[in-house]
Amino acid sequence: MKKCTWALSSPSEEQYHDLEWGVPVHDDRLLFEFLILEGAQAGLSWSTILNKRDGYRLAFDNFDADRIAGYDDKKINALLANPDIVRNKLKVNAAVINAQAFLKFQQAFGGFDDYIWQFVEGKPLHNAWKSHADIPASTPTSELMSKDLKKRGFKFVGSTICYAYMQATGMVNDHTIDCYRHAEIKTKYS
Repeated sequence: MKKCTWALSSPSEEQYHDLEWGVPVHDDRLLFEFLILEGAQAGLSWSTILNKRDGYRLAFDNFDADRIAGYDDKKINALLANPDIVRNKLKVNAAVINAQAFLKFQQAFGGFDDYIWQFVEGKPLHNAWKSHADIPASTPTSELMSKDLKKRGFKFVGSTICYAYMQATGMVNDHTIDCYRHAEIKTKYS
C-alpha cells in the first residue's frame, strides 16, 4: 500500500503514520499531550520527538495537566537533567505554563476539545495534496489558532506548530491523495 513519503523514514514514523496521524482526537488529555509534544518539536524533527515520546510520558506524569501545572524548580531541574526528553529550558517551562493555561481554560469553559475544534467548525478538513511538497507549513486557520492560544497565555504555539498540531490531532487530513490513509480517514471521519 502506498503511504505518505515522510512515513517511510523510520519504523516509529511509519507506525505513527499508520495508526495516529490525521485521526481526530477529542480526549482533552491527549490533546494536551500533542500540544506539549508539538511545542517540544520546534526546531527538531518529529522523529526525535516520537523516539522520546515514552520518556515524555514518564517524565511529565502522562501529561496530567494538574500535576504539571504544579511543577516547582526542583522538578523542572530534574526534567532538564533527563536525557529521555528534549532538555530545553524554554520548552520545559512552556510545558508548565501551558498546563496552567490549559487548566484555566478547562475551568472557564468546561473542556479544551470544543474550543480547539471550533477552528475547523467541529469536523476534520480533508485536503487533497498530491505530494508532501504541496502541504503548507501553516495556514490562515493555524495563524488564528496561534494568536488565540497566545492571547490565552500559551507558549510555543506559533502558526507552524499549530498547523502540525492540527495534523497530529486530525483536525486536518493531510495524507497525500495517493496514501491509503487519506481515503480511510476521509471515509471514517467525514
